[in-house]
Amino acid sequence: MMTAKNKTEVWLRGPLDDVPALLQPVAHALLQAREELQELMAGFADELLWQKVAGMASPGFHLQHLTGVLNRLFTYAKGEALRTEQLDYLLSEGTVVPNLTTVDLLKRFDHEVDKVIAQLMITDEQTLKQFRGVGRAQLPSTVIGLYVHAAEHTMRHLGQLLVTVKVLKNNG
Repeated sequence: MMTAKNKTEVWLRGPLDDVPALLQPVAHALLQAREELQELMAGFADELLWQKVAGMASPGFHLQHLTGVLNRLFTYAKGEALRTEQLDYLLSEGTVVPNLTTVDLLKRFDHEVDKVIAQLMITDEQTLKQFRGVGRAQLPSTVIGLYVHAAEHTMRHLGQLLVTVKVLKNNG
C-alpha cells in the first residue's frame, strides 16, 4: 500500500544513511510498516478501535502490540532484561483505554520505530551472532534473530490489522 506521493517501496529507495549493511532489510521493513500503517489508519474512527471481527484481535490491540513488541525485542537485543514498565505494558495490550485515540497509538508506534532505527544505526555488525536470551526462560536467540523477528512480526501484524480495519470500515 503506497501513498500517491511515493509509490516506491522503502527497500527500493536505496540504503539508509548510517544503518549497517546487514541491518538495512530490518530498517526498510520497519519503515515500510510505518508508512503503510499511517495510510491504513488515516481517518480511522476511534469508536472502532477496540472492536473485534470474528473474535479476532481489535485494531487497538494490534497498534499497542506492534509498539510493545518492538520495544521488548530491541531491549533483548541489547542484552537487557525487561523493566517493570515493559512487563506492565505487555499485560495491558488489548485493554480498552478510555480516551486513547488512533492518532495517539500511531504516534507511539512512530516514536518506537524512530528509537529502534537509532539502535540499528549504532549496532556493531560484529555482535549480530551473539547470544541473546529471550524472556524469563532465556530462550535462545541472537541479536540478528531478534532484529529480523521484530521486522517480520511487525509485518505479520500489519497484515492482520489491514484485514480487520478494512472489514470494520466496510461494516461501519
